[in-house]
Order: sequence, then structure tokens, then C-alpha cells
Amino acid sequence: MDYKEAGVDIEAGRSFVERIRQDVQSTYRPEVLSPLGGFGGYFQLPSGYRQPVLVSGTDGVGTKLKIAQELNRHDMVGIDLVAMCVNDILTSGAEPLFFLDYLATGKLNEQQLAEVVRGIAEGCRQSGCALLGGETAEMPGFYQLGEYDIAGFCVGVAEKSQLLDGSQVQVGDRAIGLASRGVHSNGFSLVRKIITSKGLAWDYRPELLAGKSLGEELLAPTRIYVKPVLEALRSQIAIHAMAHITGGGLPENLPRCLNKGQSVLVNLSSWDVPPIFRWLAEVGEVNNEAMLETFNMGIGFVLIVPPEQAESTISWFESTGIKAYAIGEVIEGTGNLAIDK
Repeated sequence: MDYKEAGVDIEAGRSFVERIRQDVQSTYRPEVLSPLGGFGGYFQLPSGYRQPVLVSGTDGVGTKLKIAQELNRHDMVGIDLVAMCVNDILTSGAEPLFFLDYLATGKLNEQQLAEVVRGIAEGCRQSGCALLGGETAEMPGFYQLGEYDIAGFCVGVAEKSQLLDGSQVQVGDRAIGLASRGVHSNGFSLVRKIITSKGLAWDYRPELLAGKSLGEELLAPTRIYVKPVLEALRSQIAIHAMAHITGGGLPENLPRCLNKGQSVLVNLSSWDVPPIFRWLAEVGEVNNEAMLETFNMGIGFVLIVPPEQAESTISWFESTGIKAYAIGEVIEGTGNLAIDK
């Protein structure tokens, strides 16, 4: 017997690396010092930092992958993977520098995973970071045929004196919500439960979605906020804190960026909730509290800014094509989300 008979095809692995080489190299920044295929990736810190601080993050895509695999659409989940990591480290004010991925599957399907990597490379280009390396694991018997899982790891850099850690936030500051691109990458266990329990197919087109199928709507990738937010930080906008709205929604994530003794009072009627959330709540009979604690509800990222800059911040982001809303205000409190109905 040999390794191939045991289910691991080494030659297919080599072929896969060559297949993705161009996509990976398209993400390289000048600081990349190593070619694809080494034991480690080399990256030189950018110049211009006096006290550079490295900021790291890791995440996955979760059960959204089940939908991608059932629909045989694998290009956009790679963008999700990058977005979940780079948006997280962005909240500290860090610029993403490089990204690494881990792909695990039962049997290597070159075309399928090449589409995943193509999406990862696109996410890296959107966020300005290099796809420095990765690992592809073929694990026969561990995953069903056609199944795979992916994880991502990102490293960024920030000036120590400019790190956003909550200490800059003041009572009276305004919360500016940046629109999501739908469900993003959280809450999909509930999404799948709702759809399967009702016997619906991914090609079903609810009237509320204006012609889109459930699959098309739900596979829309997580919005990457890196470039416009970094540009805002380098402009005259005084951003005091930021939050990436992921699992746990606004109640769990928004208070994480505050100072001690503070809460945020949020007006739930201050932004347009995308139709997909209204449809999920109605069909799944999910109450408002559970929806808010599971999904982003249309707000994917939040900035905390001084009150006098709220309107200019909204105008600035809308000029970049991202819808923005004044959704709340920092108040004295115990680190929770207060609801203004």
C-alpha cells in the first residue's frame, strides 16, 4: 500500500499549489520577502512606524460553508474568511499586513479549493494585505466527500500611540453604523434551521427579496471595511473606537469597544434593516431580541466619534459607497447595550 491508496494524493497537492500560485502572488505587497512554497512566509515590517505594534486575529466562516458546498459555489466564502479576520484587527486601528489560510478536506478537489483560494486572494486584495502562505490538509475519513473547512489568520500593524483600546471614548460620543452586506458570516446555524424546517430549497425566491434566491442572498460575502476606514483614520475624522458586528450582534460586540463605566444607547429604528432579516424573523418566528443577539441586522461595523463629527463621518463614508447611520450615543453605564425604542 502507499499514501495514495490511503486517500492522500501528494501529486494532486503539488498540482494544487501550482494552480493557485498566480492568485496568491497577485496579493503580494513590497514587504513580502519569500516565494510561495517555503516552510514559512517572510514579511518585512513597513517603514515609517516609530513604535510598531503587531495586531493578530483568527477566525473561520462557520456553517455558511454548508450552503456553499450544497450549491457548489466556493468563490465568495474565501472573501468571508479574510473579512472576518481583517475587520476584527481593524477595530484597533491596525493596517492588515499579511494573511494565512488553513484548508482541510477529505479528498482534495483542485477546482473546488482553487475557487476558495481565489476568493481568499480577492479578500486580501480588497483589504490590501498579502496572502503570505497557507496549509492544505487532505484528511480522508474525517470529512465527507465534497466537504471542507477553512480557517484564517491575519497580522496587522499599528502605531502604539494610536492604538484604539476604548480609553479615547467619551460620554456623549456618537455611534455611526456602517451598513452590512446582509447576513455576512454569523447566525447560519439558525438560518439553516429555519430554511430546512420549512422544507425550502436554496433556489427559492421569496417575494421580499425582490427576485433573489435564498442562496444568492445568503452567500453574499462579508463586507470588508479596511480601506475606507483606514483612509478615514488618516483624514480629519477623529475615530475614538470601532466594533466589528459579528456573532452576538450589536448587544455583544458594540460594548467591547467602550471605556469603563460606559454603555451605548442605540435607536433600533435609526437604520434600514435589510429584507433578509425581516424574512428570517417572519418565517422562523424569531423574536426581536433573538434576532438582535444572533445577526448584525444590517450594521456590520460601528465607529465611535465625537458628536460634532457625526454628520461629516456619515457623509464621508457615503461618499465611498457605504451607507452610514447615526445609530446611538455613548452614555454612562455598566458596559451594556441600552435600547431606545
